[in-house]
Amino acid sequence: MPKPVKKKLKKVIQFNLDCTTPIEDGIMDIANLQTFLIEKIKVNGKKNNLADSVVVTHDKNKVTVTANIPFSKRYLKYLSKKYLKKNSLRDWLRVVSKDRITYDFRYFNVNTDDDEEENE
Repeated sequence: MPKPVKKKLKKVIQFNLDCTTPIEDGIMDIANLQTFLIEKIKVNGKKNNLADSVVVTHDKNKVTVTANIPFSKRYLKYLSKKYLKKNSLRDWLRVVSKDRITYDFRYFNVNTDDDEEENE
């Protein structure tokens, strides 16, 4: 007698990109980031193959990526950095993990030369 086959429940993975700081400063467009992610995310090795397996949406200051297939948070960071480089924002912004499911865009901490001279 064959063993009954158990059906695996599909895990829904959700990641967020918090773009609050650069959007408030007006240097980044959230809709542009969303379209970039839709064009660049690969499913089964092909671009523009999202179908129902990956959904990219945006709110006021957040882009949400929801996947029904195995999807890496690290891949999302890679694409975010690629977007920043494409738009010449990589020199000022970095992608930092806020928590288990969220990445945050933050400015680099830059010290001016005047502060360093005063400390000596």
